[in-house]
Amino acid sequence: MAVIQTTNEGMKLLARLMRAEAEGDGQMGMLLVGNVGVNRVLADCLDFRGIRTIRQMVFQSPGGFEAVQKSYFYQPARAIDVRLANRVIQGQRFDPGRYALWFFRPPGACPPTWFNQTNSGRYKSHCFYIPSRQNCRKVFMF
Repeated sequence: MAVIQTTNEGMKLLARLMRAEAEGDGQMGMLLVGNVGVNRVLADCLDFRGIRTIRQMVFQSPGGFEAVQKSYFYQPARAIDVRLANRVIQGQRFDPGRYALWFFRPPGACPPTWFNQTNSGRYKSHCFYIPSRQNCRKVFMF
């Protein structure tokens, strides 16, 4: 059962985001970025209050994704990208992105905190960050 409701176009949009942000980190890297995207739609807390759809999440400004400013993001979603997006929409979560709302690619080691959020781990080039349970309960409920 889907943890967020979306359309076929929303799924393709998430698939494009996952590819554009993390294709270099392989399928697991893309799944982790998808976890962050789904978590932002679920969260309704902190920077993500009122974000209820994939489209709102992808194009959130400020606070959205750098990839939407690159032409690569606007290429059509491939079948494999859509399958990966469907997996996270259906609720598959993976550490360190399981509860993450943020990720970034540092030049070196992952800082223990980033904008007061706790590092949940690194996967290849990206560091992932989670909110506290008291600040963002819904992320931890699914």
